[in-house]
Amino acid sequence: MTKVVDTRTVEIVFPQHLNHLGKMFGGEALKMMDSAAFLAATRLARRTMMTVGVREVNFEAPIHHGEIVEIAASVSRVGRTSVAVDVEMTAEALLTGERRRCGHGRFTLVAVDEGERPTSVRQAESQVSLP
Repeated sequence: MTKVVDTRTVEIVFPQHLNHLGKMFGGEALKMMDSAAFLAATRLARRTMMTVGVREVNFEAPIHHGEIVEIAASVSRVGRTSVAVDVEMTAEALLTGERRRCGHGRFTLVAVDEGERPTSVRQAESQVSLP
């Protein structure tokens, strides 16, 4: 079976996402990236996943009000209980379609059981397939 490891999410930047300079607040960008990482890891493992680490997040360009934000998340490593997900954020001007990479990072998520203890990711891998 083919594993699902890629997830894409799309959002639009509204006023409540902006900082005091009129650009997307870094916390909002990080939240969007973490959500996409969570979805990619969960789609792969089909387990309850928790973010346990965020590494090397870099914001390369500002994101403006009214722009589309696309977040691409791709599983890059599967461990016994954890999954590493590389995330890339791209902004797109709504009317012109001009796109630019605005950020990237790596997120680590752990599969947990009902008691929120780490559990195996590998058991679930064979259950995941493309629709």
